[in-house]
Amino acid sequence: MRPAAELGLLAPGVGDEAILVAMVDQPILVNRSIVCTARSVRLSRPSEVVLDVLDRIPAGPFRKEDGELLVDDQWRRV
Repeated sequence: MRPAAELGLLAPGVGDEAILVAMVDQPILVNRSIVCTARSVRLSRPSEVVLDVLDRIPAGPFRKEDGELLVDDQWRRV
């Protein structure tokens, strides 16, 4: 069973406030990181959008969850 269903969040009439509280209490419901920097705030879906708000590119090679290369070994976005 999915966590949202287990928590009763898929039932008719569940309000936004209850869903937001559950997302804070159970981060698995979000399924993606929320990244906040001085430049911006992003929901990292797809995950590579996080690179747009970072002050510097992470050391490479850096790959997505599926293995796709995002940053090469010279710290360049691919």
